[in-house]
Amino acid sequence: MVKIILVRHGETDWNLARRIQGGNSNTQLNQRGRRQVESLALRLKQEKIQAIYSSPLQRAQDTARAIARYHQLAVEIEPSLREIEVGELEGMPIANVGKHLSELLVKHQQDGELPRLPGGESLAELQQRVWGTIQRLVNKHSDGVLVVVGHYFSVLAAICSVINLPLFHIDRLRLSPSSISIVTFDEEATRLILFNDTCHLDNIE
Repeated sequence: MVKIILVRHGETDWNLARRIQGGNSNTQLNQRGRRQVESLALRLKQEKIQAIYSSPLQRAQDTARAIARYHQLAVEIEPSLREIEVGELEGMPIANVGKHLSELLVKHQQDGELPRLPGGESLAELQQRVWGTIQRLVNKHSDGVLVVVGHYFSVLAAICSVINLPLFHIDRLRLSPSSISIVTFDEEATRLILFNDTCHLDNIE
């Protein structure tokens, strides 16, 4: 059995400012975010982790490296784990959009397809690249524990694949910074074991 611990990166200033933070925003963890990922790393210290994979974006890499320090592992970069490409919306205050980004992403076009953001990509395209990478990693590791560090929409798209939730329902899910979700893969099924767990952040101010 392969267990994958899906991690969303720690908090950034753009999270606090509620700015759209997509695949072309190479933002860094803020002070609180660094405290979050250290607590997260301690939470995972006793896990027998075989490999740690990360999005190339700095906020994800720094989260992954905090975990890796306790396991003598190098962080392996997977470009396809980056956040959704939001195109012209990159860096825009969410208030300017007038609704949650997830609502824009699931609005049906006339042909029933999920929309592609202006200059960006669709949720379906994001899911295809992220889920393809996770399947490749599962095939590479016959068993054991893997950590995959990504972003809000990249992690949620993977979880939708695990539980066969149509992407137009993704706006019913929420994923906190520095949260942990766990999925398992064996011969019988792919299962979601834990979702959006943040108990390790209870004492973070």
